[in-house]
Amino acid sequence: MLMRTDPFRDFDRLAQQVFGAGTWSKPAAMPMDAYRAGDEFVVCFDLPGVDPAAVELDVERNVLTVKAERRPLPTGDDVRMHVSERRLGVFSRQLFLGDTLDTEHITASYDAGVLTVRIPIVEKAKPRRIEIGADDRKELKA
Repeated sequence: MLMRTDPFRDFDRLAQQVFGAGTWSKPAAMPMDAYRAGDEFVVCFDLPGVDPAAVELDVERNVLTVKAERRPLPTGDDVRMHVSERRLGVFSRQLFLGDTLDTEHITASYDAGVLTVRIPIVEKAKPRRIEIGADDRKELKA
């Protein structure tokens, strides 16, 4: 269903984790799970602490792009940060979708920091049983 075309994506993801938060020009990767559930393909993206209004979901041709931004918490002059481990900045992920997925009917929901995208499988790609009929031809005897 998904086509993985970038063999260096894991190296890039590791470098982004080591060297800091993402920017609009070079966003950080977001973790995801992808699976098939019945007649649809489901992809879940971890986006804890991201406002749903700060999530963009686009599809062009057969490429699904998810982009989100986690902004820092508002602080004042009297706030002194002791630990800051939560990644801030821009996160993005692109998925190359196969021709067996219906990109016209994609739905998305956001709950508890998880963006869930559901992509139906096109009718022609669903498994079907083919009936075997009797052969109407009679054998010729010599």
